[in-house]
Amino acid sequence: MKLAFLYAGQGSQYVGMGQSLYQDHPTFRPALDSTAAGFDLKALCFEGAAEQLAQTRYTQPCMAAFAAGVTDLLYEAGIRPQITAGLSLGEYSALYAAGVLDKDGLIGLTAFRGEAMERAAQGLSCGMTAVLGLEREVLAAVCREASAVGVVEISNYNCPGQLVIGGEAAAVQRAGELALAAGARRCLPLNVSGPFHTSLMEPAGEALSGRLAEMTLGRLTMPVVFNATALPLHPGQEEKIPELLVRQVHSSIFFEDSVRYLEAQGIDTVVEIGPGKVLSGFVRKTAPALRTLTVEDTESLKAAVTYLKGAGYET
Repeated sequence: MKLAFLYAGQGSQYVGMGQSLYQDHPTFRPALDSTAAGFDLKALCFEGAAEQLAQTRYTQPCMAAFAAGVTDLLYEAGIRPQITAGLSLGEYSALYAAGVLDKDGLIGLTAFRGEAMERAAQGLSCGMTAVLGLEREVLAAVCREASAVGVVEISNYNCPGQLVIGGEAAAVQRAGELALAAGARRCLPLNVSGPFHTSLMEPAGEALSGRLAEMTLGRLTMPVVFNATALPLHPGQEEKIPELLVRQVHSSIFFEDSVRYLEAQGIDTVVEIGPGKVLSGFVRKTAPALRTLTVEDTESLKAAVTYLKGAGYET
C-alpha cells in the first residue's frame, strides 16, 4: 500500500467541526487551543455563527487547526503517508504534515493569508462560477473571449468535467453565458468573497511574500505536491516553497493534475483530511481506482485507522 494525505480547502467548514475529536482525543486539542490566530479557534469552530466561520480570515486558520489536529492523531496511530498534497488552503496543512510548518506557524500563516486575501478582494465587483461538463481547452477559449469585458480566468481544475472560473463579475457572467453556448452542462455561481486564484489576488501574493520572508521554514520530511505545478518538491528543495505558495494565491489550482501525478507514482490509497468529502469526490472522478478514506470526526478516524491497519499498512 502506498498512501497519500490530501487536505481540504476552504468551503468545507461547518460549525461543530472537530468537536467529537476534541472531546475524545487529547492529542487533537493543542491545535484548537492555539492562540496563534489571534482569536478563540475552538469557540468559533464549535459555537460560532456560521456566517463568521465562513469569512476567509476566520475560515483559513480554523481549517488549518482542524487539519493539524487530525494529522497529529493519525501520526499518533502510526499512520504516515509517503506523499501529501492539499487543495488551495489545504496545501499549508500538507506542509505541516511534511514538517515544514509547526502548529503555531501553520495557524498564524493561514490567518495572515486569509486577511490578505480579504483585503485584496475589498472594493472589487467579482465572482466565481463552477463550470460543469466543458473541456478545459474550450473554457480557456471562452475566457479569452469574455476577457473583453474584464478579467476572467480559470481558477480551479478540480476534476474531469468540473472547472471553476473567477474574476470581475461582468466578465465571469459573460464567460458563463459563452460556456453554456459552447456546450457546458451547467454554470453554478459560487458564494465566495473574492476572485481567488486569479491575477486579481496579486496584492495578497505580495503581502504573503513579505510574511514568508520573515519566517524560518523546516525541512521537508516527505514530498509535497504543489497546486501551482501539480509536481512535488522533495526534501532538499525547501527554498522553492515560498515562491510556490505566493504563486498559488493568484494562479490556477491544478488539483486534477495533482491526483493524476499521485496515481502515476503508485499511490493506491488517499486519506482526505476534512472536514467534508469534497476531495474524495474529485479523486473518484479523476482516478477511480484509488481507494479514498476520509477523517473528520471520531467515528471516521477510527474507521480509517482500522482499515489501514487491517490492510497491512506499515509506516
